[in-house]
Amino acid sequence: MLEGVHQGDWLDLAPRLARASIDLLFADPPFNTGSVKRTPPRAGAVKGRDARAAYGDTLGTPRQFASWLRERLAATLPALKPSASVLFHVDWRTCHHVRLMLDDLLGEDRFVNHLVWSYGLGGSSPRRFARKHDDILFYCLDPARYFFAPPRVTATSNRLKGGTKKATDVLDIPSLNNMASERTGYPTQKPLALMEMLIGACCPPRGAVLDPTCGSGTTLVAATRLGRTATGFDKSGAAVALARERLKRGV
Repeated sequence: MLEGVHQGDWLDLAPRLARASIDLLFADPPFNTGSVKRTPPRAGAVKGRDARAAYGDTLGTPRQFASWLRERLAATLPALKPSASVLFHVDWRTCHHVRLMLDDLLGEDRFVNHLVWSYGLGGSSPRRFARKHDDILFYCLDPARYFFAPPRVTATSNRLKGGTKKATDVLDIPSLNNMASERTGYPTQKPLALMEMLIGACCPPRGAVLDPTCGSGTTLVAATRLGRTATGFDKSGAAVALARERLKRGV
């Protein structure tokens, strides 16, 4: 299997993966916001000269975005085990388009969950309810064979006070604030707590995790901390360098 962190486009690198080698595909692609994101400064970079990499968070219309994802998922399917699961992390802009694409490509009966990551931080508007969540679409390749270990969370009811209960499809995990010790400065970094919950639930012990848009490498760090093998792709050299450095430190 092609392990470690590799620079390049998901579509170009997917054919290099060994057939039937991946247990969990987790993809957190650009959210198609139309904005420009900037990565943290690279170690040793000269100030003002290639110190930060910029990338456009835009992939056309929501339908074009779903088509972009479909092409890459289709190229990756040979690398997925028959028992594999697929998690796509998206938001309100494209969620409905991506779900229809997954229904069409994988099959409606392969849908497992529509997870809501409720994170709390962020702005609000006087013209709408505050948008405080992302969407994670959970699909499997075979409804009879996919792995799932229900995660446990702290119970809040008086009856179960002090104990735990099975997590629901609303994941109440705070996003990273500016003072969080794990923050790297990467603009779309997700918390380790979120990724460890998802990987622990959806990837079997000692299984293989693929994140083909790995950014700062949080998915890969979470996977290795849980005893899974990890493979990541990203087009940004700065992101790849950061992910490799985090994997060495394990945080």
